[in-house]
Amino acid sequence: MPVQRLKEFLDGEKVKYVVIQHSPAFTAQEIAASAHVSGKELAKTVMVLIDGKMAMAVVPASFKVNLDRLGEVAGAERVELADESAFESMFPGCELGAMPPFGNLYDMEVYASERLAEDEEIAFNAGSHTELVRLAYADFARLAKPKVAKISYGD
Repeated sequence: MPVQRLKEFLDGEKVKYVVIQHSPAFTAQEIAASAHVSGKELAKTVMVLIDGKMAMAVVPASFKVNLDRLGEVAGAERVELADESAFESMFPGCELGAMPPFGNLYDMEVYASERLAEDEEIAFNAGSHTELVRLAYADFARLAKPKVAKISYGD
């Protein structure tokens, strides 16, 4: 979902947001520094397989997904990180590793860390390694309908 498609979706939902352009960055620390966004507000999308079905775990960029806890929340027998080759074709137009956290647009579950819900706003990759979108957490929650729980180390 390149930023244009994401913008159209957000505009159609009447969401107020800001697009932040930054120099190419790939790690959470690089992105936060380049875009002048707090690491706490920067959300990363981690692709996981929950009992073999692709899903998104959205956590603060400096946190790691707690797969055991995610499995408990999902009521799953097996949770594992998804290999890039398993999902790279699922997000046409997106750069690998820069998918926005709207699994609902791809018919997949979204799980979000409780820590993100503490923030008034969140920022996340908008389909590329040079653009972020910042919007109200409440709008993200309304649109993505994540299951919010303690799914990351640090929750």
